[in-house]
Amino acid sequence: MKLDILVFGAHPDDAELGAGATIAKEVSKGKKVGIVDLTRGELGTRGSAEIRDKEAAKAAGILGVAVRENMEFADGFFVNDKEHQLELIKIIRKYKPEIVLCNAIDDRHVDHGRGSKLVSDACFLSGLMKIDTKMDGDDQWQVAWRPKVVYHYIQWKNLEPDFAVDVSGYIEKKTEAIMAYSSQFYDPNSDEPETPISSKNFTDSINYRARDLGRIIGVEYAEGFTVERYAGVDSLDDLI
Repeated sequence: MKLDILVFGAHPDDAELGAGATIAKEVSKGKKVGIVDLTRGELGTRGSAEIRDKEAAKAAGILGVAVRENMEFADGFFVNDKEHQLELIKIIRKYKPEIVLCNAIDDRHVDHGRGSKLVSDACFLSGLMKIDTKMDGDDQWQVAWRPKVVYHYIQWKNLEPDFAVDVSGYIEKKTEAIMAYSSQFYDPNSDEPETPISSKNFTDSINYRARDLGRIIGVEYAEGFTVERYAGVDSLDDLI
């Protein structure tokens, strides 16, 4: 299956939190979108890896993505090395996305920045013909493939976006997908330990951060992204 957009997240729920509304919008436009989680989030304070597996599947259904996979890298301890890069190269060549979205380049959680660089490096290396890869159980060599662009969504830190996507009309879908992770977010009846993302303020921030960015670009809601290289346009009309 060839995808238009492949979204990577260091943990289940990263893709939804960073780009959930953009994913929902692109799916509604007929784009084939997939999500790849690098880890199962097994070090998370609340819930468990098994619970988050089920929550991730539920969230994927809400967003309507074509596929969701988990690399099962070690939460908190995966590294940007040849072994991990090769595993991601296989995935990139498998789905041949035109656009890749991935974690924030700098963030509170150490996995986010590390995952961002790992995915970015793998996207570049995936385009080198002399790197040979095969999917497990497949005798056929994969063809080199490099996505046209890699964009980074914004997470905990208020990074300055290089561009913002108008997601008016899709914030409710994003919120629904996020709240599919009921073990992780605000629940006044939960007896699990409090975490930075389990507060009502954090849940509320999903809406007010998107609304504030929307205000800046003159729409109701927006999600921001940073770029690795200048974004090119055909004409000034593309910037309106």
